[in-house]
Formats: sequence, structure tokens, C-alpha cells
Amino acid sequence: MKMTVRMKIFAMGLLLLIVGNTISLTTQVYTGGLFDQFQREQIDDNYLSASPEEQIEKLKSYVLDKMELNVLLRASIFVLIGLSFIFWISGVLTLPLKKLIDAIERVAQGDLNVKVPVDTKDEYGKVSQTFNDMTFRLREAEETRRRLVADVAHELRTPLSIMQLKLENYQQAGHHVPPEMLLRIHDEVIRMSLLVDDLHVLSLAEAGQLSLDRKPLDLTIHLERIVDDLKFEAEENGLDIRLHTITRPVTVMADARRITQVFFNLLTNAIRYTPREGKITVEIENRVVERNAFFARVSVIDTGIGIPEEHLHHLFDRFYRVDEARSRHTGGTGLGLSIVHHFVRAHGGFIRVESQPDEGAVFTVYLPIGHDI
Repeated sequence: MKMTVRMKIFAMGLLLLIVGNTISLTTQVYTGGLFDQFQREQIDDNYLSASPEEQIEKLKSYVLDKMELNVLLRASIFVLIGLSFIFWISGVLTLPLKKLIDAIERVAQGDLNVKVPVDTKDEYGKVSQTFNDMTFRLREAEETRRRLVADVAHELRTPLSIMQLKLENYQQAGHHVPPEMLLRIHDEVIRMSLLVDDLHVLSLAEAGQLSLDRKPLDLTIHLERIVDDLKFEAEENGLDIRLHTITRPVTVMADARRITQVFFNLLTNAIRYTPREGKITVEIENRVVERNAFFARVSVIDTGIGIPEEHLHHLFDRFYRVDEARSRHTGGTGLGLSIVHHFVRAHGGFIRVESQPDEGAVFTVYLPIGHDI
């Protein structure tokens, strides 16, 4: 059983009360014994012939002399127990707070690696554990921020370097530059522009400020169009791409443009990482119960190279690539799945992924049905 701070204080107070009552009872017993001893030793003919006042004074003097040392000893024991209780209570109340305050001051100075030891399971233990969880999330956020800055700098440096080199070469050539020679620069400008646009949209989605033009959308018809648009690219790569559904229509309240980008990104990834003669299947299901609500479920299933388990948790991170050796031209910028994740969340839905190496991958999107989004 876990003892809270209140329970510990109550237990110590109860112990102190028991000790006090025990001392009081033993004092009463001892006092009764003194009267019996006085009766045996002091009551004689001289005592009986004395006046009542003298008898009382003799009894008082005898009892006080006998009890002086005993009372002093008992009082000392009681005071010692009381001081021990106060010292223990002060330790219970202040020692964990001192550790926590020291840790907070280190965090305020920028040290996010601080960790408070969790020695108990009471309220202080919970506070310490919560503090450790908070610093862990702060470290993750700081690492994400640093990685984002580095990734953005890397992604922008490449097209800028290409454009700078080309322009310097053209300038040194000293003659008229034909339009076709500017195509490479134009391609890099487009690539950089798309990257900046994706980062802007992604930042809005992460901040919950993404504007959505939600209207009733038939997912079946919408996905038929997307699959039809990508069929030529899939066939060029020797892939069979199909849409499978048993329910019509499947209506959701969604922004058609954002939803198009979601499934376009998922299907483009499937085409990119599925070997020739592979298959890509899009399955639609209606009124699937998840998290005590109804969803439309769309699964993008491929027979591609698959994803190792240790990478699944990071798939939706910005600029994350499963294979770091992939170039930016073959592997994209690493923003596609992060955009998918945040666009789906903005619609009140969620996305799951299942995959194993060499066994393909299944990305499943859940979108709320009806107007209650």
C-alpha cells in the first residue's frame, strides 16, 4: 500500500499520541505504587499523632522526592520523541522540495539533463516523476528544434549552392545565356519554393492555425480521381494500383484540397518504395468504430520494401528519412508524412502505420464521419 504524505503525518501523530498516553498511564501506576509504599514505610504512630497539615506535607514531600527523577526522565523521553517527530516531519516536507528546487534552478539555467531521484511513491514522488517527464519532453523539443534548424539549412543550402554556382559560371562566361540553360536554376527555385510552402503549411498545422474549408466530401469518388491521376506513374514503374470499396458513398466533412494532399503523399510514397511488379491497394471502409466514435477508414497497402520497426515511431517527424543515405532527389524532403499526420489531425482524425522489412506497409487514415468533427 502506498503511503501519502498525509498518511505518514497521521501515522506519526498517532504514534506520538500513543506514546503520550502510555507515559500518562505508567505515571498513574507509578504514583499509585508510591502511595502504597508510603503507607508501608511512613505511616506509624508518629505520623498518626501529627496534625492533618503535617501529614499532608510529609506525604507531599515523600511523593515529590520519589517522583522527581522519574518525572524528569519521562518528560525527557516525551520531548525527545516530540523533537524526533518534528525533525522527521520537516524532512518529509522539505527535503524532497529542496531537491526539486535545486533541479528547477538548474533547468532555469539551461540544464535540461537534470533528473530528480524518485525515492518514494507518495505525492512528492509523483511530483518528481512528473518533473522528470517534463524535462524529458523539453529535451526532445530542444533536440527537435535543433534538428529542424539543421535540416532546413541543409535543404535550402543545396538549391542555393546550385543556383550560385550556375550563375557564377554564366557570369564568368561573359556571353548571352540561352533560356534552356536556366532550366536547372528554375527547377531549383521551384524545389526551394515548394519546401518553403510545405514548411509554412506544416507550421500552421502544428500550431492549430491551419484553415480548413470543410464541406461534405464523398471519399469514394475523391479517391477514384486520385488513383486515376497516379495510375500512369504507377504503370510506368511496373506497379498495379487499385481502389477497393464495398460501400458507396463514404461521406466526411473535409477540406478536399488538404485530403487530396494526404492521399497523394501516401500513394506517391507507396509508388516510390514498391519494386516493379508490386501492388498498391486503396481500401475504403465506412462507419468503423474507434475510440468510441465512427470513422471512415482508408488504408493504403503496398508490397514494397517495408519499414523497420525502430523507425515506425519517427515516420511522421519532420525531415525524417528511414534511409539517411537517400538523396533529397530520390527520398524527398522528409516532410510528406509529417504533413499527412498533421492534416489528418486537423480534421479530427488519426493515422496508423504497420510494416515490416520486405513485407510492405499499411498506412491507415481514420476520418470522422458526419458533421460532428
